[in-house]
Order: sequence, then C-alpha cells, then structure tokens
Amino acid sequence: MLVARRIAVSLGFAMMLSPVAAVQAQDAQAPAAPLPAQIASAKKAFISNTGVGAATNYNEVYAAIKSWGRYEIVAAPEDADVVLEISLTTKIAAVSGSKDSGCDSSNASTFKLVVLDAKTHFVLWTIAENVQPFARAKTGEKNMGEAMNRIVSDLKLLTTQPAPVDASK
Repeated sequence: MLVARRIAVSLGFAMMLSPVAAVQAQDAQAPAAPLPAQIASAKKAFISNTGVGAATNYNEVYAAIKSWGRYEIVAAPEDADVVLEISLTTKIAAVSGSKDSGCDSSNASTFKLVVLDAKTHFVLWTIAENVQPFARAKTGEKNMGEAMNRIVSDLKLLTTQPAPVDASK
C-alpha cells in the first residue's frame, strides 16, 4: 500500500511539472519579437504633450530626451520620423471613510509614452510607468520624477535593441 501511494504521489508530481517543462521549452525556442523598424531607424522625433499635468513634468521629460542625444528633436510632427506622446493619467484608486468621519481617497498615477510612426500615425510601442503613491507634495514631486526617469530609461533600453533583420535578403 505504501509503495502504491509513493508511486501515485510521484506520478502526480510528474504530471504537475510536465506542463511547466513544456512551457519552458517553448520559451527557450521562441524567437524574440523584432523591434519595429521605424523605432530602430528613427533619427528625428517630435515630443507631444498629451497631458502630463504640470508644465514642469513635460519640460523635464523633454529635456531628458533631448539631452540624451538619440534623436534630433523637431518642432513639428511632420518633420519627425517618430512622435513621442507623453501623458499622465490619474484615477481614484481607493476611497475610505464614512458619512460621519469624512471621505478620504487615494490616487494612482501612470506616466505613459507612446511611440507613433509620424507618417502613418500607427502606434509602434507603448511604455508605462506607475508613480508611487504619495501623501505629501514634496514626496509627489520626487515620485513623479522617478517615474519620468524610468520612462526615459525604458525608451533608451528599447532603442538599443538590435534592428530587425530582413529575412528576404
């Protein structure tokens, strides 16, 4: 009886692990998806503010991308290879309290950078970074700055990926 139970337990573990092994094997064989060619080849960028709150937030992101030197920043989208749309969304994350004690809410904010092909207006890539929650304005400024820095770092990492290989050649 004990031997049968051990065999059943061993078979149970083997059955549980086999899907994991199959998924790991698929991951090892799956090629990395190519970066859209427009992102890899872009030389000129237009930076669009689609709502990042205070002008200082936009100015900081603009300055960080410009000082990086990867793109020539142009003044009009029609002169660009890619458009970088920067936005900040804030939504109510939680509400607490009561009619007697008063209501309190907390917000969740996310910076988003959307890379668009300037000629076709197709979205090529989207990067999003959450802003850590905060209760004080000074902490909020710090958390916003950190999220904006992560957005620029994510963009740098994205654009340093190898260019796609044309399989027809």
